Amino acid sequence: MKKHKVTICTGTACFVMGGSELLLLEEELPDDLKAVTEIEGSPCSGICNRSEYSGAQADHAPFAQVDGKIIEQASVQKIIECLRSLEG
Repeated sequence: MKKHKVTICTGTACFVMGGSELLLLEEELPDDLKAVTEIEGSPCSGICNRSEYSGAQADHAPFAQVDGKIIEQASVQKIIECLRSLEG
C-alpha cells in the first residue's frame, strides 16, 4: 500500500498565516486516510521564495504539499480533499 506524503511548511510566514493549525491534520484525518498518509513538518519549504510566488507570500500562505503537489492557502479540508482525489 502506497502512502501519500503530506509536507506542511512551518516557516514563519506559513506558521503565522495558519500553518500551525495544519499540524493538527493527523487528528482530523478520517480513519481510512490515516493508514495511507505520512505527515511531516518542514522548517521552511521555500515555496514563497519561488519566482511564481515571489512577493505574494501573504496572499498564498500557508503552503503544504501532497505527494509534491503544492497546495496554496492550505487548510485541513483542502489537504483531505487532495488526499481523497488521489485515492479515488
